Amino acid sequence: MIKEFKEFIARGNVVDLAVGIIIGAAFTAIVNSLVADLINPIIGLLTGGTDFSGHYIVLKGNVPDGASLAAARDSGAAVFAYGAFLSAVINFLIIAWAVFLLVKGVNKLQSAAIRKKEEEAAAPSGPTQEELLLQIRDELRAQRG
Repeated sequence: MIKEFKEFIARGNVVDLAVGIIIGAAFTAIVNSLVADLINPIIGLLTGGTDFSGHYIVLKGNVPDGASLAAARDSGAAVFAYGAFLSAVINFLIIAWAVFLLVKGVNKLQSAAIRKKEEEAAAPSGPTQEELLLQIRDELRAQRG
């Protein structure tokens, strides 16, 4: 069983998957910072200067006016945290857009590589016209003397 496990871990696709997960986690941290530190303040400015991700509506319970979302949740009140949800949607859209651009770029590179291989395969593998002329010249010189 240990031998099978080592073979499983040593497969290239498992290592690639692990690298992808690590890069994805780092990329998620960057996107979260982008949304929280750059986009949400702009949206908050447009919506009245408050932190957009902290917007909520109290459905049930007592929450002091102006309390943060964390304080409202800690008080046990039922809150409709639409700001946090919209932040998550914005995060998703940014990640989806970045993945789309990444896949598009990779597909473009793959297409270029495939075209190059096809062109190389289609090219004649024999000597060029200049090489043939040089061979003829050399043979004529050898016959003359």
